[in-house]
Amino acid sequence: MTATQERTGDPVVPAPIPAFAAKPVLTVAALLAVPLALTADRYGYFGDELYFLAAGRHLSWGYVDQPPLLPLLARTMDAIGPGSPFVLRIPAMAATLAAVVLTALIARELGGRGRAQTMAAATVAVAAQFVAGGHYLATSTLDPVLWTLLLWLLVRWVRTRRDGLLGWAGVVTAVALYTKFLIGGFWIVAGIALLACGPRELLRRPALWFGALLAALALVPTLLWQATHGWPQLGVGAAISQEVGRTWGGRVVFLPSALLVAGIPVGAVLLCYGLWRLLRSTELRAYRFLGWTALGLAAVFLAVNGRYYYVAGMFAPCWAVAVVELERGRASRWWRWLATWPCYLVAAILVVPISLPVWPRTWLAEHPGLPSPAFATQEIGWPEVAKSVAGAYATLPGPDRARTAVVTESYWGASALDRFGRDLGLPEPTSPNRGYATLVTPPESATDVLFVGEDPRPLLGHFAHLRPIGTVHTGLPVANSIDGNPIWLATGRNESWTTLWPKLARD
Repeated sequence: MTATQERTGDPVVPAPIPAFAAKPVLTVAALLAVPLALTADRYGYFGDELYFLAAGRHLSWGYVDQPPLLPLLARTMDAIGPGSPFVLRIPAMAATLAAVVLTALIARELGGRGRAQTMAAATVAVAAQFVAGGHYLATSTLDPVLWTLLLWLLVRWVRTRRDGLLGWAGVVTAVALYTKFLIGGFWIVAGIALLACGPRELLRRPALWFGALLAALALVPTLLWQATHGWPQLGVGAAISQEVGRTWGGRVVFLPSALLVAGIPVGAVLLCYGLWRLLRSTELRAYRFLGWTALGLAAVFLAVNGRYYYVAGMFAPCWAVAVVELERGRASRWWRWLATWPCYLVAAILVVPISLPVWPRTWLAEHPGLPSPAFATQEIGWPEVAKSVAGAYATLPGPDRARTAVVTESYWGASALDRFGRDLGLPEPTSPNRGYATLVTPPESATDVLFVGEDPRPLLGHFAHLRPIGTVHTGLPVANSIDGNPIWLATGRNESWTTLWPKLARD
């Protein structure tokens, strides 16, 4: 669009674009679907997935640590396939495959022909962020894909000026807000970028603000929940920032980690090249706001000590720009070979074992040096954890069991006991950790506590006696984060749970 057209509002004739390369793009998606499907049921539920299932049993308009979409989705999928990790993960697999197609469509909007579209699809298929995300039902899986869908709508609007796309952008934003609140940060940074480098016309379109109104109205129930509960999401955000700084390496590893999950060697190189071209190319001036949005979001998340994968939603337009420029022969010859099919094959071979649980359980124990996903062991042993805790609970005399609540140090532990402990005679578990603290509170009839965790000190002073009565033992060669935790019995509660529980949750 010319400057004159932007000032006068003259109609814009959309530039013609190549046909969609359906066959090669869908072939790439199908090739990725194979390992996702084959590994979806290999081990078991991941700790966060168990939490979503537990939260889904206590449906609400909001939670301490997240909007309500994931718990609702987990409950729905569990109703379709009770006890099936494969069924639970179908939305994650579908979202990842959608990201493959959407990134190819963004490349098409930028003028990419068949080769560029196929390369864009393949880049997603060898990126650890998306491959690993296809294995877990998690906010970190769905959120980047929703961003990619939103970005496709915006890129398409820039080319066509069809305002109906902005209404759909509002709908996608609403869904993203019910998954994670990060999309709000995108719009703030993108708005600043649009004001700085255009196309400012986008901000003057009534359809954009109509879409924003739709998203805002849809979010009202969740915002009311947050307001009536003291805005707990803000506290969780601060806790995550501290956790990232303490256990994830913080700001030092933010950018290297983001490049790593973008895909080595192909995805990281194309990400950097595409971002560079977005910022520098005169032909891409209309899309320059996306490059500055990516940089701005990286700066914001870096400043607040956010997790590196928060920027994954901005990968797709950078990749799309890069492959289109490659197709047109504009990339330097000395590194073009990185974006050839042999390199994509190498990237695929590298990414699968570090993103998906391809090895049998016994191999993980017998070959500890095997490349494997960082959280692979956290999919193993949860039923055995429940059996071990149930065994300790069963040693209590009958009258004592009737007045004993089960409390775990971590929300993963409580989630596992909620899923697997009911049939073993355990009462509904509780945990003061993270969002689980508001799901369930011990009943006032429970004067004693069976506590599962390394550190029972928060119970001291609130109970007359505290003693160890056992240890969580799964008997498996691969230990998860709860295996080996002590089991404690605290008796003689000296204050009401109404008073005590907020103190434990705060600790």
